[in-house]
Amino acid sequence: MLHFEWPWLLLALPLPLLIRLLLPAHLSVQQSALRVPFLDDFNDLQTQSVKPRQRWPLLVAVFAWLLLVIASARPQWLGDPIEQAISGRDLMLAVDLSGSMQEQDFMINNQPVDRLTATKQVATQFIERRVGDRLGLILFGTQAYLQTPLTFDRATVNTLLLESVIGLAGDNTAIGDAIGLAIKRLKKESAKSRVLVLMTDGANTAGEVTPLKAAELAAENQLKIYTIGVGADEMIVRSFFGARKVNPSIDLDEKTLSAIAEKTGGRYFRARNTDELQKIYQLLDELEPVEKDKQFFRPRAELYFWPLAGALILASILSIGARRAL
Repeated sequence: MLHFEWPWLLLALPLPLLIRLLLPAHLSVQQSALRVPFLDDFNDLQTQSVKPRQRWPLLVAVFAWLLLVIASARPQWLGDPIEQAISGRDLMLAVDLSGSMQEQDFMINNQPVDRLTATKQVATQFIERRVGDRLGLILFGTQAYLQTPLTFDRATVNTLLLESVIGLAGDNTAIGDAIGLAIKRLKKESAKSRVLVLMTDGANTAGEVTPLKAAELAAENQLKIYTIGVGADEMIVRSFFGARKVNPSIDLDEKTLSAIAEKTGGRYFRARNTDELQKIYQLLDELEPVEKDKQFFRPRAELYFWPLAGALILASILSIGARRAL
């Protein structure tokens, strides 16, 4: 459907005619009389000097003005209405990039992978399902960084998560600073619900804010936190002296992660393998369902440059014709 963004500018169409009617006409300059000795010579001279008036410049000028006014009204082509899901929820993901995330105690397709790789595979599927939520991404290690501000663009959040690498934010773990950054980014938003999903495999070893103090501030700002502890309980390590079992998650502070979730009305989850991590994100879909408010928008394609180009071409033709007439 054709649509004009500024249709009131079409009122300028009769403006040249109004100017012609209101302003006085240009007075022709009287020329000196030419005397000729013979009447026949005068008639021949008069016949040669009188040329038929050309009307095409006036028509070209009219069409140029018409196209210029149409272009100024900003014509657009409106596409079919498209439904856009809006849930009214702001959801921030905080992912640990500390050095311990390189521990290869997860399996994907029967191949050992590090914890961050497993996190990426499952979290990207979760992000794709969050249609209608505004998503953000925080990466933290020794320091916490806002990698992606809140956006409906799930593809960008996924891309930046996949591009993250272990050690990018330092080798330590600043859980409290990650929560504090989420509070800072979410407290000024007018969303109905604010949620932080925090994933880590260790304990708080860096940062300026303790995790429990940050949790208290999150509760005051109505920020619900779901914490996920990542890492296997046992792992077979082979060496020159044989195989032995070790606990790769010995540094995981489950007590603090549980307290953070409890203070903010969330829940703590334990992910020992890829299947458990997948189930946790499916459960998060149930705990925080996407309730869609139907909103519609129509894609717009700008068309003003076509009549504008036509007006410029006609104006160029008028200019060339005026120079030739001189």
